[in-house]
Amino acid sequence: MAMLSSILLSVVFLALFSWSYIYFNDEALKRIPKLVQDHRDHTWTTQEIQETATRMRENPIDIRKALPPRTGRRYIVTGGAGFLGGWIVVHLLVRGEDPRKIRVLDIRAPTRPDLTTGAAALVDFRIVDVSDAEAVRKAFSAPWPSSDDDNEEITVFHTAANIRFFEHVSFLLPLSSRVNVKGVQNVLDAAREIGVTVFVSTSSGSIGVGRLRLWRWPWEWFKGTLPNLAQELDDDIVVPLEHRKFFSNYAYSKRLGEALVRSADKLPTGPRTSSKSKVIRTGCLRPGNGVFGPGGDVLCGAYLVRRNNPSWIHHVVQNFIYVENCSLAHLCYEARLVESGSPTSQYPDIGGSAFTVTDSNPPPSYGDVYKALNLMTDGRTTFPHMSPTFMLTIGHVIELLYISRHLLERSSLSFLARFMPKINGDAINLQPSMFWLIMPHLIFSSQRASLPPSEGGLGYTGQWTTLEGLCKLVTVFEANGGKAEERQKMGGVSVSFGFGGSGLVKAERSVGKIVDEVENIERMSERVLN
Repeated sequence: MAMLSSILLSVVFLALFSWSYIYFNDEALKRIPKLVQDHRDHTWTTQEIQETATRMRENPIDIRKALPPRTGRRYIVTGGAGFLGGWIVVHLLVRGEDPRKIRVLDIRAPTRPDLTTGAAALVDFRIVDVSDAEAVRKAFSAPWPSSDDDNEEITVFHTAANIRFFEHVSFLLPLSSRVNVKGVQNVLDAAREIGVTVFVSTSSGSIGVGRLRLWRWPWEWFKGTLPNLAQELDDDIVVPLEHRKFFSNYAYSKRLGEALVRSADKLPTGPRTSSKSKVIRTGCLRPGNGVFGPGGDVLCGAYLVRRNNPSWIHHVVQNFIYVENCSLAHLCYEARLVESGSPTSQYPDIGGSAFTVTDSNPPPSYGDVYKALNLMTDGRTTFPHMSPTFMLTIGHVIELLYISRHLLERSSLSFLARFMPKINGDAINLQPSMFWLIMPHLIFSSQRASLPPSEGGLGYTGQWTTLEGLCKLVTVFEANGGKAEERQKMGGVSVSFGFGGSGLVKAERSVGKIVDEVENIERMSERVLN
């Protein structure tokens, strides 16, 4: 009887301790640092959301007046059948570029109506995995159709990426670097081979986000706001070099890819036999932070698809960038690089740079975004509150299963992997590295990108506020009958560009091959970053 009482007391004590730890750790994590309060404008009100939605329906924003003028150049867009790349293609067509002079390389064919009808139907869409160097070279060097315009200069927009926020252990790095590093190098090599003179690549604002200690000691709970829960990120941040300082393999691989692009600025371009001496001008955009909008985003658009979205980050304040604003920033950078190649250029040379871009409004909280989506969908999209500490606990369990399965598949006991549950779908995102991205308050600044060209900026001005972008997202989503794009069907941010199921299996077949790839990536990072 005494033993039973001891067991019961132990269970009660453990339950009480666990509840107390979760409660007080949650309260500490939810405190808003003064830095964030200083950047916050206000909480979105119901009236503000409803009035903005009505105004956007009655007077939608026309981006044509903000787009840089038509160039008549040839364009190659990697990832152009997808989300951001698709909008770049749409905007090129809107401003009058010849669809026959636009070539898209993507892992899958376009499904969006705006990429399969009208002028977009004349665009040259090619199924290409950018990690396949020979396939990329063939796609780049394929002949162009005849055109009345004799401008043969080529611009490349490189938006293709392997989005795997959820992994941070180094032996899984090849799953991200295959596209985000090697793919970048393949595209750069092919671009220089055919004489591309402007190359704009999508990096990520998240490359400046580090790892976060979310498990706090009890004596830390009562010291005010916790350190490192808020970050200011602009073009002047010092991006780390070591893998262990990045929140995920995705961020590290994007950092390496960005370095490749920036270091290629002013390198010779074109066939060696050509009598013309040309150089390639390059630059990167760092969207800060989540890119959202119609066309298959895996953030706010995915919320609409899922409808029920348990969340533990209502209090978190972060900048967003509406996808058409992000596309506009790419076109602004192209215009600056084209201009910089002119012998009469009077502006500062910004080639080889990286610009952070975001919406022009103060950063909202996720709670603001949730409220707007809930109101505009008449309550169909919900965001139940969850405990961040409890969800983090689940995240560690999922990560343990996920990593253990990968390790077993690479070991002599690979047959045991079949007995472990396979983590996929939305659940794969619930790993600690994702918490390191969504739990801190991230304040991004696009001040430098917004400067006029005469002052070394892009002349970028976002045409939509975040709230206005959400209004358009909901309007387009409902007009399309609530249809989900392929990216959203594949588990939100767990979708991998260039990796289907077979690709992952191939990547897991050989321990030696994976080790070799990690070593190759480390050698490449030392060469690029030093």
